[in-house]
Amino acid sequence: MPDKKIVILAYDAISPLGTDLSRQWSRLCLGESGVGPLTRFALTDDFPTRIAGQIPEESLPNYPFLSPRHQAAWFSPIFRYGMLTAVRALENSGLLIDQNVGPRVAVTYSSAIGGLDALLQADRQLVRGKLPHPYANPNSCINMIGGKIAIETGATGPIFAPISACATGLSSIVTAAMLIMAGRADAAICGAVDCPLVEPICAGFYTMNGCFHEKDGVECGPEAASRPFAVDRRGFVISEGAGAVIIASDEFAKAHGLSWRAELRGWSMTSDAHHFVAPHVPTVARCMAEAIADAGLAPADIDAINAHATSTKAGDLVEYQALRQVFGVNMPPISANKSQIGHCMGAASVVESILALLALENALLPPTINYRPDPEIALADSLVAWPRRLDQRFILKNAFGFGGCNACAVFARV
Repeated sequence: MPDKKIVILAYDAISPLGTDLSRQWSRLCLGESGVGPLTRFALTDDFPTRIAGQIPEESLPNYPFLSPRHQAAWFSPIFRYGMLTAVRALENSGLLIDQNVGPRVAVTYSSAIGGLDALLQADRQLVRGKLPHPYANPNSCINMIGGKIAIETGATGPIFAPISACATGLSSIVTAAMLIMAGRADAAICGAVDCPLVEPICAGFYTMNGCFHEKDGVECGPEAASRPFAVDRRGFVISEGAGAVIIASDEFAKAHGLSWRAELRGWSMTSDAHHFVAPHVPTVARCMAEAIADAGLAPADIDAINAHATSTKAGDLVEYQALRQVFGVNMPPISANKSQIGHCMGAASVVESILALLALENALLPPTINYRPDPEIALADSLVAWPRRLDQRFILKNAFGFGGCNACAVFARV
């Protein structure tokens, strides 16, 4: 990545492990799972998806956008969770957005699914002969979460909603970095939120054989369902989540007396141009290799990998094959966070990027649970099965999405 240095000022996340980031990190390192019974809607006896990664029903801080009146209007959960992560991350950064700074602060906070729950609710109202809620359409707009964050924070720089399916969160960070590199902004509020636990999404992933399902009557506890790279993996666990990252140029941070926690050292985005859901080894491997090269590094310089690793048969195998192309037999240690939080859809790659950044800060790699070696995926020596102390300098984050959307980034410790 030439010219300007992109630094990470602060971040915040919400996941099935909790709404407080420090508690999520503690639970992650203890090997705990946030996956449990699906309770977001009433399940019929024949409904095929019965587990999920749900954000716990915990008390949230006292912000105006969390008031009952505000939530009555902005009722899709993407707004309370997305806005909360963005505001907390901004507060943690120490960046004060005033009339002078605001025009140079971009917003690329997005969502892969958006407020689909609002559209579903509107349709059910019409079926019952009633008109939709007056805010139904604004609640369902994918770009509205970025707009609400801009209104709340006073950021008046460039704003748009990058959408790249499950790579949305990381793509949000990368596209914000582009704006800073192009001189169009000095700082940015990045991230993504998704709350996909509605009937059509859950059932739809089942019918396309994507999400976890029981097989041959063999049952397991919900916490054992998400099994990245494991021989008995059977699809991802659908989850909710949100994450925000505040980035800036190092010149801007220095000029405003702001410290930073890490650097975005390099990145790449590629398109598979191959299949609408199945990933493609050549373009996935190229994305990783380009991100490493953009960071001015060689594969041997990468200390750890935060894998995409959804627990699907095809996806995990392709990621492994691409990793072998890039790293050969000398694979760095690998963590797969979805084993504990499930798949947070568009928010997955930003939540996991934040966990990767915490791993850098704490010199500690969280475990990958539920792993049973697969003969086709020779990762037994690389996959971190227990928390591992590691003095990391560079970590590679992978993210791949439907439509062949790939994004990879290298984060560096400061």
